[in-house]
Amino acid sequence: MCILIIEDEVKIASYLVKGLNESGYEAQCAHSGLEGLEKLKMHAYSLVILDVMLPDIDGWTVLKVLRQFSKIPVIFLTAKDQVIDRVKGLELGADDYLAKPFSYIELLARIKSLLRRQQYVQENQLEIANLKLDLINHKVWRNKQLIELSKKEFNLLHFMLRHPNEIITRRQIASEVWHINFDTDTNFIDVAVRRLRNKIDEAHDIKLIHTVRGLGYKISAEK
Repeated sequence: MCILIIEDEVKIASYLVKGLNESGYEAQCAHSGLEGLEKLKMHAYSLVILDVMLPDIDGWTVLKVLRQFSKIPVIFLTAKDQVIDRVKGLELGADDYLAKPFSYIELLARIKSLLRRQQYVQENQLEIANLKLDLINHKVWRNKQLIELSKKEFNLLHFMLRHPNEIITRRQIASEVWHINFDTDTNFIDVAVRRLRNKIDEAHDIKLIHTVRGLGYKISAEK
């Protein structure tokens, strides 16, 4: 897991990089807000440790921009420790807030907690484009609008989302969703996919469920 530290104080940044590397993480640092955003756009990080007071754009602005393209966990680590600052950071989308001076042991515990939470979310939520499936609550949203699905429709969508951008055959769907051997003389798979597609795609310009002629289906944000 790689952690990005956006911190202009070189001593603190070096201390954090050394400590996190010794704790089993890969740590990198950026010494300005703009440099941090560039790194975040270019590389996949597991978590960000972010200072508020930076030499170009402040941490508040960094977080606002970041939240436009990523939900990566963010911990504010800053000398701005007033209640109003903590509230502002959390309202902007930060996941945690720790004031300087800080205990490295406490910071490490918060990092571990956030990464566990992130892993839990990743394991129990599947997304493609603006479609989201929640395995825990058995709910599906498209563009934040709740979609009512039957149990089989939910299971079919779940199976397709586990294989995004892949061609899925009717035989695979019959086996994985209905747990039966596929009978080529019946069209129940086609009917089921058509019903699901009507609920998922009908009201949207971008279609996600596609028929691959002669082969099967695939779920993809691309045609």
